[in-house]
Amino acid sequence: MADRSKVIFGNVISDKDYKKALKSKKKFVKKYGDDSAVDYKIKVSDNSVIGPILGVKTIDVTAKIPADEGTMDTEKGIIVGNIRMGFGHYRISMAIASYAHHLGYTPYWMDLNSYKETTCTKVIGAQNDLYSLGSRLSRFYLFNKFVWEPTNYEGFRALSYNSSDQKNAELMAPVYKNVPKDIPVIATHVWPAQAAIHAGMKYVVNAIPDNWPMALHLSEGSVHTIQCRNAYMGYRILNGMAKKEVLKPMPSESLIYTGHYIDYELVENIEKDCNARINRKKNSRPMRFLLTIGGAGAQKEIFAEIIKHLMPYIEKGIAALYVNVGDYRNVWDELKKEIPEMSKIAIDHMDNWEDTLEFSETALNENIDVTGIHGFYHSDIFKAVYTTNLLMRSCDVLVTKPSELAFYPVPKLFIKRVGKHEMWGAIHSAEIGDGTLECRDIPHTIQMLDQFLETDLLCEMCENIVANKKAGIYDGAKKVVELAVKLREAGK
Repeated sequence: MADRSKVIFGNVISDKDYKKALKSKKKFVKKYGDDSAVDYKIKVSDNSVIGPILGVKTIDVTAKIPADEGTMDTEKGIIVGNIRMGFGHYRISMAIASYAHHLGYTPYWMDLNSYKETTCTKVIGAQNDLYSLGSRLSRFYLFNKFVWEPTNYEGFRALSYNSSDQKNAELMAPVYKNVPKDIPVIATHVWPAQAAIHAGMKYVVNAIPDNWPMALHLSEGSVHTIQCRNAYMGYRILNGMAKKEVLKPMPSESLIYTGHYIDYELVENIEKDCNARINRKKNSRPMRFLLTIGGAGAQKEIFAEIIKHLMPYIEKGIAALYVNVGDYRNVWDELKKEIPEMSKIAIDHMDNWEDTLEFSETALNENIDVTGIHGFYHSDIFKAVYTTNLLMRSCDVLVTKPSELAFYPVPKLFIKRVGKHEMWGAIHSAEIGDGTLECRDIPHTIQMLDQFLETDLLCEMCENIVANKKAGIYDGAKKVVELAVKLREAGK
């Protein structure tokens, strides 16, 4: 197999950068070992949380079982390759799984950050820990300005960065050893895509999450899919990935625009849910705001200011609040401590999945008004992430940083980003009319809250979301699944 760290889409990597890539892999081998000779077996089981909803089966990888347990459907199976790095890649994976299930396929969940005995997971875990730390430190101005934003915006953009990533991904390939090579892989992070290619998987789709073209997301040998036209053009010519140098472009067959990666359940109900939002607004019923914290838990301070501003409206029945703190129970407890009056009206939905399912279903009843503040927490990562999906349908406004949620078909208020690359998600959303500009400080965030409460902005966004659906903008997950199936059929 070609050394994918030396030449990337026909662009030769300098000796200096290639040696840096070799050094990076050597460092990880020294720290975590090289397990390429280990015969990792696979274990197939039903996912207890999203299995009943999305038909997901979980793939465990371990050397501790004598033989593979369970079988994978080589005709109807699709691997959803991901990592837990924040919540974003899990959420996109759920969207892919949702459409795979709807179209009659079996989604197999492979989280490369969950196989603790493997070098693969140890390498990913170390980098995930660094990324989470950077996300939390980004609230400090100097660190954010001189370290975090330049790293996320230009550091990950460089082709030389992809060279090192490709070399490190060679250490991740062993997890695919006993996975049937002709089952399509849809990766929602580049590492599962790169590892799959290194492992000899035949049909790999690399579902790129961000709207800022970065070499970080390149996995040569796979088909890359893009959510936005702007990003498509940037990837097409590898724009800015070697500063001012004009690079050889990506082959057209390696790059496909699909639209946003959204769950079938959300896309199918767009008109119904938007009509319910418009009716609540026109009839002066409580406007429902959904605050959802990311996997790094970095937005608590902004959440506190939003809640303080909304408290009078909540007490008067003008607004209602959902707060999903994911798997960060401490965030909910700290918010209640900082805002004592919350405790008088807050209802805790703490680590009770059946309660969360019941609430989300009841809230869809258009004859029922949701009032007060509802806090949600789950220790299980699948529940923590999917709770936002469940609450999204019945909420009026999603309040979020412009991460992967920037692409979802619900009116959105964007708070300050965590990483400069995220700003393009807000720009794109504002351009297609389903979200606000990025509010980079508290005063502008408060101003935008008032715009939703006092004007027809919500109704305008709902109308745009319905129009966007007709244009196919939210069909990305469906098209990605169809592409994976097409690649397999063409390869038979």
